[in-house]
Parts: sequence; structure tokens; C-alpha cells
Amino acid sequence: MSDRDRKPPFRRGGGKPFEKGRKFARPPGLRGRDSSPDGPVILYGWHTVSAALANPERQIRKLFLTENAARRLADENIDTRVPPEIVRPNAIDQRLGPDAVHQGFLAEAEPLLSPDIDTLAQEGIVLVLDQITDPHNVGAIMRSAAAFAVKAIVTTARHSPEATGVLAKSASGALELVPLVTVQNLARALTELNDRGFMTVGLDSEGSEDLGAVTLQQPLALVLGAEGKGLRQLTRETCSVVARLDMPGEIKSLNVSNAAVLALYIGASRLGLMK
Repeated sequence: MSDRDRKPPFRRGGGKPFEKGRKFARPPGLRGRDSSPDGPVILYGWHTVSAALANPERQIRKLFLTENAARRLADENIDTRVPPEIVRPNAIDQRLGPDAVHQGFLAEAEPLLSPDIDTLAQEGIVLVLDQITDPHNVGAIMRSAAAFAVKAIVTTARHSPEATGVLAKSASGALELVPLVTVQNLARALTELNDRGFMTVGLDSEGSEDLGAVTLQQPLALVLGAEGKGLRQLTRETCSVVARLDMPGEIKSLNVSNAAVLALYIGASRLGLMK
């Protein structure tokens, strides 16, 4: 019987740090979504690692914990799923660098599986990211997406950060909660969403009307562009609506992760999803 068929559905760990990833059979319509196929996903920090351990779909390869971190997991009754290696904090510092706030938690894991865009539920809200490359911003967007019960985040295979390391830490566990759909061509993906009945709303400072005044409907896809560049021309042309976020203050623009929160709040409120 395969690992996928065992109950409870915990995955095996093992393997040397940074060795090439083992291949697992994937169901149709799913593919790895986190990292390069030849390397592990690196997860660190309390929220990130504890969420991964709680996710039966996440296969843990290796787990490095300080004594305090191991005690915290035990106190919270969180199963480590693989025998952890107890290390000193500076051993994790050496692996991640001195600026990583790891709190004594470091895991190496297999990538999660990603749904194809044509399998997304035709309800609620999805986010579409047009070449947003900063991992802090994407991680923060994922955290907000989890808070607003976003059905999925669609992003491009190129010009987007891997779902590992800094992005995973910034997402604070949301990587385990929000499906990440990776596409080769964003305009084609938006066309497919349009054809499947999604209302695709691009957010741009030059939008024809304020998002709060647009009549929204489910399923809704909110499309965000990179800071500075905004939405690419073909992305704008493929969206069914291009709207702006009007600000009453002197500063008229927001960081893209903050713009995502505001757009999600407006969308969820207008669609009656805040109950």
C-alpha cells in the first residue's frame, strides 16, 4: 500500500538535507506548487512549521528543533510526524542566515500539490497575481487570502517567487490553507476563468471606476499587478473590468499586499461572504 493510502494520512520523512526530491505519484489535475522539483521546501518559524505539521497533505522530510521548540510542540500536542533532530539555535542560524526569525523551528518538506485552474470551484473569490515577485508581499497576500477564505491564488510559473523560505514565513501558515495554482500564461488563464463564469476584475490606479462602486458577482477573480509596473497591458485587456481603489488621503496608492486586503474586504463584503 502506498503512503497516500495509509491511515492516518501522515507522510514519511527522512533523506539528507538538500538532496534531490523523491518523486511521488500525483493524481490527475495536480502538480507540485511550492519549490523547484530538485530541492526541498524550506519552512521555518512557529506558525509556518506547526501549520505544516498539522497538514496531512504536507510530507515532512526532516525536522530540526531547539529544545524549547520541541517542548512547545509537545505542550501544544502537535505530532512531529518524523523524529526531530534537536539542535542549538545557531545551527539553524547557519542554515538560514542570521536574519531569519526561525524561533527554533526548521523543516524540510516535499512540495504541496496544486490544482489545475479548470478544477477551481465556481464560487467565492480567487486572487490572480500578475508577476508580483517580492516574497514578503506574496506571503502577506497569502496570509490575507487565508483570512478571507480565498479559494485559490493563481500566479505565473515565471516572475513569481517560490513558495518556500521567506515567502512561507511571511505567509505564517497560509501556505497550507490556500491552494496555489501556477500557470504558464496568465492571459490564457484569465480567459479560461472568464469562460468558466468568473468575473475578472483587474486592480489598477487608472481603472474606469472605484472598486466599491462596481457591481460584483461570484465567482470573482481579483487581479493584482506588481508595484510600480501594475498590470501588464494584455492582463488589463483580458480582465472583464478594470477598477481602482480610491483613497481619501494625500497618498493615493498602497503597497500591493495592503491593496489586496482592501480589495478582499470590499469584495467579501459586497458578495455577502463576511457572515
